[in-house]
Amino acid sequence: MAAETWPRLPMKEWQDTYDTLHMWTQIVGKIRMVSSPLINHWWEVALYVTPRGLTTSAIPHGRRSFEIAFDFIDHRLLVQTSEGAVRDLALATKSVATFYRELMALLHSLDINVEINPIPQEYPNRTPFDQDEAHASYDKDYAQRHWRILVQADRLMKEFRSSFIGKCSPVHFFWGSFDMAVTRFSGRTAPANPKAGPITREAYSHEVSSCGFWPGSGNIEDPAFYAYCAPEPPGYKESPLIPAPAFYNPPTSGYILMYDEVRSSKDPDRLVLDFFQKTYEAGAILGKWDRDILER
Repeated sequence: MAAETWPRLPMKEWQDTYDTLHMWTQIVGKIRMVSSPLINHWWEVALYVTPRGLTTSAIPHGRRSFEIAFDFIDHRLLVQTSEGAVRDLALATKSVATFYRELMALLHSLDINVEINPIPQEYPNRTPFDQDEAHASYDKDYAQRHWRILVQADRLMKEFRSSFIGKCSPVHFFWGSFDMAVTRFSGRTAPANPKAGPITREAYSHEVSSCGFWPGSGNIEDPAFYAYCAPEPPGYKESPLIPAPAFYNPPTSGYILMYDEVRSSKDPDRLVLDFFQKTYEAGAILGKWDRDILER
């Protein structure tokens, strides 16, 4: 039987699995980060949706390369190398510390020796991965539901991305904030923010209009699509272009379209694409982007 396209994903029902999986993706993402050359706006650290899960894509390692991929159908983590080696470990109920030890041992068996900062990023828990025994949940059903939503978000963001011919990010999954995003650029630098840290300073060095999906964060406790501009032009939060049922959310300085509104819609694709387009248009018009040269 075909899987549900837009499955339910209330955060309260999978919070423990979410927290554990978040840490697992951070471990994998940090392995990619320390092994890859810096690309503008931290694009070298992200993961990508596959027909079975999430992947790092090819990671350089000396004259070789390797890939780490989450498979949320068979619930395995696979490591493959350019020399033809394949290893895997089970995605199952286990602590973050156990996952960390198993993955590092697996990499070592392939003569891939990497060291990462074991402290979680963009997350309130600061327990090092190799000491984290508290997060140890893995509900296969909810992990797969989350990935199936990412498949739909990835598909729609790629369609939205296709009409923009200016600088634009790939559609990618950021393990720090556990969200999927695609970002358009006006072509102009952004005013320097003296309070920005190294991550945000690099991420927002230029004017952007970004949209994405997350499973819940901050005062938005359930899954939602989001959109924002940085810097935000005056009048953006009151724009009449934004379609209902989207709303402006001050804590995140951007617009929110709740996922449950999408899954109950008669035309989910149209609702999401309209949300992406109208939030972009609002920011581009108010920010005086040169749309004639940026759009197809």
